[in-house]
Amino acid sequence: MSRRALLELQNLSTHYVSAKGTRVVRAVEDVSLRVEAGETLGIVGESGSGKSTLGRMLLRLVEPDSGSIRFDGQDVLAASGSELRRLRRDMQIIFQDPYGSLDSRMTVGQIVSEPMAIHGGESRAGEMLRAVGLDESALGRYPHEFSGGQRQRIGIARALMLRPRFIVADEPVSALDVSVGAQIVNLLRQLQKEFQLTYLFISHSLPVVRYLATRIAVMKQGVLVELGATEQIITAPRHEYTRTLLAATPELETAAS
Repeated sequence: MSRRALLELQNLSTHYVSAKGTRVVRAVEDVSLRVEAGETLGIVGESGSGKSTLGRMLLRLVEPDSGSIRFDGQDVLAASGSELRRLRRDMQIIFQDPYGSLDSRMTVGQIVSEPMAIHGGESRAGEMLRAVGLDESALGRYPHEFSGGQRQRIGIARALMLRPRFIVADEPVSALDVSVGAQIVNLLRQLQKEFQLTYLFISHSLPVVRYLATRIAVMKQGVLVELGATEQIITAPRHEYTRTLLAATPELETAAS
């Protein structure tokens, strides 16, 4: 039996004019998806495929040109004022760059508590730091005092502060060393169980997505070209582009042959 859809998007599109103003680029074109409560939907594709733009549109960090987004039955694009604020408590993002995404002028305590300053409520900064494997002694320190992996843990703690139900993880390990990235991936898996989270996990790495995701959506040049259960996508891909991605990852190509 299918689980309840927490997020549904229909015919979502956004376009922009190229830097030289010579052509219209379709960043995302007519994408329809549903994300079920408690699952991890992986979005894969090469650079420029539109996967990060899609994730940001779900949170209205990028406004779509057309289409619809519903979160737990509510129209995200029609929301404003208090409704939009409530939705943004439930929908958070972990950014790709653990260096640029943290304000170097703020202490870790200020960074992690910032969502509470915006939305109100009692700060649980120490609790959230412990949840991501950091000590409360970090609260008074600054981002430059931490490694890339530690900074990403701080970013994850910030995303958890409002106790969201849905998190867009936008290539959260691509800027990290492989071993550190593996630790972050395992942390995300642990936090999903602990906080009953639903993830949209964006990555160009099929091995990482295979480890985390329930289903995989494959994007190429803004278009959703394939969607299916993780093992079906890995072992029996239907679209030529998906097979090309697999061929670029030797260990997965072997598994699919």
